Amino acid sequence: MHFPAFFDQVPSLRVQDPLAAFLGSAEDGILLYHYADAVKLAGHSCPTVASAYALGHKAMQRLYPETVPQRGGVRIQFQQPLTEGVTGVVASILTLLTGAAQDGGFKGIGGQFVRQQRQVFDHPEQALQLRFTRIDNGQSIEAQAQLHRVPADPEMASLLPRCIHGEASHDELARFRELWQGRVARLLCEHWDDDDVWCVRPVCHSR
Repeated sequence: MHFPAFFDQVPSLRVQDPLAAFLGSAEDGILLYHYADAVKLAGHSCPTVASAYALGHKAMQRLYPETVPQRGGVRIQFQQPLTEGVTGVVASILTLLTGAAQDGGFKGIGGQFVRQQRQVFDHPEQALQLRFTRIDNGQSIEAQAQLHRVPADPEMASLLPRCIHGEASHDELARFRELWQGRVARLLCEHWDDDDVWCVRPVCHSR
């Protein structure tokens, strides 16, 4: 497989999965996720996949500041219904990183390692798109991407419809791909630590 070079520049996420440890799937349950893993799951690299990966990465690290983040240890609440917009795509990437799954998720072994119903949807009352909550202590992080702060190149406005309708030349198609992944690269590399793009903050317990 040959991915764009910037994939290797995106920070990886190291987690500890108790289920992986219990079943001997990985030594001590340690798993390492890269942006390429999210791309392979989704089948493509785009701002939505990039934002889901970045927000999941940042939320897990914020929730576990003193230790390795625990995969399977969080619940995720979504502002929008599962079928609205790109919510389902985001949810699938977050399952990869956190272990939190929907109704079809793993039911556990002897009451442990449950992943089922750890994603819930349609909570318009919450301030931001996502809320991650540690199951063991109730601490929560809310998160949302501001993708408009890293806009697409203006040239995309004319290239995209030509590519979709099969009217683009070979050079135009190559240029479209370059600009598309260029925006993703800016999001994940140039703006990884940009708080104007990634809003990730603790939820006050008084709410």
